[in-house]
Amino acid sequence: MIFFPLTVNYQEKSYASGKIPGGYFKREGRPTERETLISRLIDRPIRPLFVKEFKNETQVIATVLTYDHENDPDIVAMIACSAALTISGIPFKGPIGAAKIGLIENEMILNPKVEDIENSQLELVVAGTKNAILMIESEASELSEKNDA
Repeated sequence: MIFFPLTVNYQEKSYASGKIPGGYFKREGRPTERETLISRLIDRPIRPLFVKEFKNETQVIATVLTYDHENDPDIVAMIACSAALTISGIPFKGPIGAAKIGLIENEMILNPKVEDIENSQLELVVAGTKNAILMIESEASELSEKNDA
């Protein structure tokens, strides 16, 4: 097994959503579970696109600077990281495309809003290049067979 030292950090700053940490702790804390999961979501499709000979330690950091609580920034962060790597000059066989799909009342919705995701029976994230699908992640309620695509 070949090890590639890639670190992906996704962080939503509290000021991005208009909050300032108060009380005793005035600084940002450690990453939340959501931030850790989104970091992994970004890592999975980009890791296989690095050239095998490239072994330099690489850090990819996606920081959400503003967030409207209407559109989820995870897919945008994934595409932004891919774009940054593509133009960086390091040997990266990107870019990738990514999308989130929701299912509400038997209707597929592309990149649903946050409130739609809460009511969705399916949350499916797909990422890939023009030649291959690199990652599929899904969370769903029980669906009937006729909903299977």
